[in-house]
Amino acid sequence: MKKIIYGIIALLSISAGAVGFHLIKQTKQLPPAEYALHYQQARPIAAFTLTDELGQSFNNSQLLDKWSLVFFGYTSCPDVCPITLQNLNFIYDELTTIASNSQVLLVSVDPKRDTTEKLAQYIGYFNKDFKALRAEHDVLFPFARNLGMMYAITSKEVSKENAEEEDESYWVDHSSSLVLINPAGKVAAIFKPEQEVGAVPIIDNEKLLSDYQKIVALYK
Repeated sequence: MKKIIYGIIALLSISAGAVGFHLIKQTKQLPPAEYALHYQQARPIAAFTLTDELGQSFNNSQLLDKWSLVFFGYTSCPDVCPITLQNLNFIYDELTTIASNSQVLLVSVDPKRDTTEKLAQYIGYFNKDFKALRAEHDVLFPFARNLGMMYAITSKEVSKENAEEEDESYWVDHSSSLVLINPAGKVAAIFKPEQEVGAVPIIDNEKLLSDYQKIVALYK
């Protein structure tokens, strides 16, 4: 009888060890994101409607079943925007290899100057598969804030409140981060740029790809 009990205990111990090893193995295979701010609970996005570079409506439904990398910028941006979009173009094939349903979205923070026609020409220069979106500030600002981003019209010549109306040479302060939206249409992570004094804040492509792969794998 004792032999049977010992046998059962040994069998349970082996089983527990096997389960533990499997969990450890799985953990090693799917490590957490190392560089991105990866939310344990993805954040919902309130209902919105923007307009894409073709003049067509773009809303929450266009986020479903896709991994969306969202960047807030504008066509008159002198440095961060073109560099970020060019870098995303460089790694776009790798992004789509990780997740074939990847999409890159530029959201303009300068609706006054960024018409649909201008956005179409601008985004097409970087990659024909990228999309550009716009809306007036009453829609754009709450959408950006919902995604954890902020922007502000500014100028050297006039006050911030009247900059856009009085000075066509105004620029827009905006984040250099990328927002990652998962196939459920929720904010999954934020990729932040590396800040160096005197240098344009840019997200490291290798780090982005590394964490992108982990986040996508953990979602499955």
